[in-house]
Amino acid sequence: MSDPTDADRLAQRNANTLAFMRELPHAKALGMEVTEAADGRAVTQMDYDPRFIGDPETGVIHGGAVSALMDTCCGAAVMSHPDNPGTTATLDLRIDYMRPAKPGDRITATATVYNMTRTVAFVRAFATDKDTARPVATATGAFTIQGGT
Repeated sequence: MSDPTDADRLAQRNANTLAFMRELPHAKALGMEVTEAADGRAVTQMDYDPRFIGDPETGVIHGGAVSALMDTCCGAAVMSHPDNPGTTATLDLRIDYMRPAKPGDRITATATVYNMTRTVAFVRAFATDKDTARPVATATGAFTIQGGT
């Protein structure tokens, strides 16, 4: 059997990232689904759930649930980056809320690593509901780069 190629190693990293993110307790509790994680980009979705309503009068999802979705998505993007030798943790995450997500809509977060140093990954993200032309929230963050095993 031949040694794995770079493409094989990258494919395995992406598969490991998806498997790891699916096992996070908070991601499971919030019903998050990491649908894509490859090459420093990730997509994570969360269905509308009445348990996460922040305003009972409007049915709008609490900003904390949106924050958790975006943070998880950013982490998946960092973990899937080809230059990340291991895992990650959030150092800083700024989220700007643009508008409430429409009650009943699934929320989708998309994150991209735009710069990597030896110890820090810098990420941009946005979240949308069915109206993909108008973001619910945007985020920028810094994440640790922690060595592999």
